[in-house]
Amino acid sequence: MNFTLDEKHNLLRARVREFARSSVAPVADKYDRKQEFPMDNFKSMGKLGLTGLCIPEEFGGAGGDHLSFAITAEELAVACASTSDILNAHLALCTEPIYMHGTDDQKKKYLPALAQAEKVGAFGITESEAGSDIASIKSTAIRQGNYYVLNGTKVFITNGDVCDTAIVFANIPVLGKRGMTAFIVETGMPGYTKGRKYDKLGMRAATNCNLVFNECSVPVENRLGEEGQGMSICLSILDYGRIGIAAQGVGIAQAVLDKAVPYAMERRQFGIPIGNNQGISHKLADIFTQLEAARLLTYKAAWLADRNEPFSLYAAMAKLTATELAMKASIEGIQIMGGYGYMMDSPMQRYFRDAKLTTIYEGTSEVQRMVISRFLLRP
Repeated sequence: MNFTLDEKHNLLRARVREFARSSVAPVADKYDRKQEFPMDNFKSMGKLGLTGLCIPEEFGGAGGDHLSFAITAEELAVACASTSDILNAHLALCTEPIYMHGTDDQKKKYLPALAQAEKVGAFGITESEAGSDIASIKSTAIRQGNYYVLNGTKVFITNGDVCDTAIVFANIPVLGKRGMTAFIVETGMPGYTKGRKYDKLGMRAATNCNLVFNECSVPVENRLGEEGQGMSICLSILDYGRIGIAAQGVGIAQAVLDKAVPYAMERRQFGIPIGNNQGISHKLADIFTQLEAARLLTYKAAWLADRNEPFSLYAAMAKLTATELAMKASIEGIQIMGGYGYMMDSPMQRYFRDAKLTTIYEGTSEVQRMVISRFLLRP
């Protein structure tokens, strides 16, 4: 077993880290406070090849692998978890699914613009009565000649207010319980509008809104996969997305350490650095140890995906471990920094707010435990 990254991945990490430190980190708080999508940085990610990282060069992508994506998502999250989330929704949940499940015509039509950040991608499955239970979606798609007519509302859609292209799921009623089907929906299609923008606790620069479909006409050629394949497509997409969310958790926990360790060495109480206090040093030791475990789980999930081996279990374990750690680390980070960590001009409060969402979206921690326990308890 080789736990050493090759030169290609080390060079990618260095390149993304430099971009994250020089371009993303300096404006992270500004975009967070304004709840504004960082379009300039999104376009810059396109120039760096990040928005098409896992897409082959023939479709305008960089031809990278999922380990490259995990490394990229991690490094971006150290600087700004919202930016990492934006990339995950765009690449793992919209662009790559078109490559994996789309027709040749769909790939040629949509992938180059998405891969090069000329357009923003999104993913629409969640509804007011269908969160963890995605089978309960109420949106419908009824075929009328060369079109499907979509009706329904998707909620909490990351990139929703700025997206040009979205993968949207709806039920075809005549197929009954097996009717979930995926569609590629473009902004400007008749009957498609964007609803209210959400005021979120964290990940505030990864802006969200509702996607509303009222007699929306979607051409038959925009169906992704066959009728009734929506559930299998959705679950496969979420597996890849969970690698990205796990990497976000790793990045947030790393950001906490990057701030807490120097502070513990510099801040003095009772005549000594607070890091000399066992109550502080052991907190840092636990975060550091658990961070390495979370990173290895995340990289293994990505490595298995790149080898076309089953990786759903490892994606679930990685997301559970990394995101729960991000929440724990951010709480401890605030505690270590005390009053300074609790101030709004400290990045620690942003790590705390961002970390909470990672334990909720793309499958809550409870859902990840369901996935893992089902593997353990299967006949």
